Amino acid sequence: MKVIGVGDNVVDKYVYKKTMYPGGNALNFSVYAKQLGIEAAYLGVFGNDRAAEHIIATLKSLNVDISNCRQHEGENGFAAVDLVDGDRVFIGGNGGGVQMDHPIILSSEDLEYIKSFDIAHSSIYSEMDSELRKLKESGILVSYDFSSDYNDELLAKNCPHIDISLLSCGQLAEEEVENLLKRVYSYGSKLVLGTMGSRGSIVYDGQSFYRQEPYFVQPVDTLGAGDSFFTAFILHYLSGKKENPEIQEAILLQNSMEEGAKFAAKTCLVDGAFGYGIPF
Repeated sequence: MKVIGVGDNVVDKYVYKKTMYPGGNALNFSVYAKQLGIEAAYLGVFGNDRAAEHIIATLKSLNVDISNCRQHEGENGFAAVDLVDGDRVFIGGNGGGVQMDHPIILSSEDLEYIKSFDIAHSSIYSEMDSELRKLKESGILVSYDFSSDYNDELLAKNCPHIDISLLSCGQLAEEEVENLLKRVYSYGSKLVLGTMGSRGSIVYDGQSFYRQEPYFVQPVDTLGAGDSFFTAFILHYLSGKKENPEIQEAILLQNSMEEGAKFAAKTCLVDGAFGYGIPF
């Protein structure tokens, strides 16, 4: 299996300890896949500052393929994180940095390259919603993280081009989560995941809901928990489909959710999304 993250990368700057860590939804997907033993690539836009150079060096050290990435003069994307009443909270950022002036426009060469993978994962912070149609029409499986920054108009627009949607739903009651997942499915996504923080996660496949409690640990840092849950979930699910096409969907989904919860718990024991912090 081969997977690719297409879209956002940032450094998460932890203001209270002057340390920055590589991250971003699409980039995290690629790194977590590599940690799980899957061949992975990343396609995104880098700046040319110290943050960008650190991300690039980290990805190279992890053997994540970045051969189709772009690099432009300017500040790399970053998000600022601070400690407020004991909790880490995002307090700002630069809106993606150079990615804003140089968004990803997928060329025919890019699409041929991407088609060699089993799944392409992107996110709402990748500023490439206009490219989702191209990904879908290329025939590759497309997954997408809406995080918590979605509305009904955006869901209706994007979901016809997304096979697997991921949404952060910690602010919603469980009945509201179920209704949301049903709606996203009706817009075109064939598998929909809602993550709810300490309340676990729900998956909807158009027929049934599947639930998974989190694996509770004393967290060092919860950053990346949702990305790592999704990565382990979808890789286990796709591998199961390949290895045993006759497996019952319910069993595979439930087992995949458990694998996601286990991996997310491990991520919570690491500073940043996956470590590799340097001072700033």
